[in-house]
Amino acid sequence: MALKLTSLGLALGIAVSLAAPASADPAPQTKRGNETLKKYCTGDYLTYCGNLSPDDPAMDACFEKNWQKLSENCRRAIDAYQASPSRKRG
Repeated sequence: MALKLTSLGLALGIAVSLAAPASADPAPQTKRGNETLKKYCTGDYLTYCGNLSPDDPAMDACFEKNWQKLSENCRRAIDAYQASPSRKRG
């Protein structure tokens, strides 16, 4: 179950937009991720890597470092995202 670095920030980039206050400017959109990652990984992002920008290369390293601590649902969402055919395009 190898975790690919390029998929770690995807979940968190989406999570950042959820964590931003409504009155603030909208968070920059990331091209990585999907609704499932947003749903299941936002809490893990805020807990383990919330101090990092979703576009920071350190984000991927943070998720990899904390892989065993991530919720099971988040790990499953990341695995499913990595395996998705739409992600392999491009």
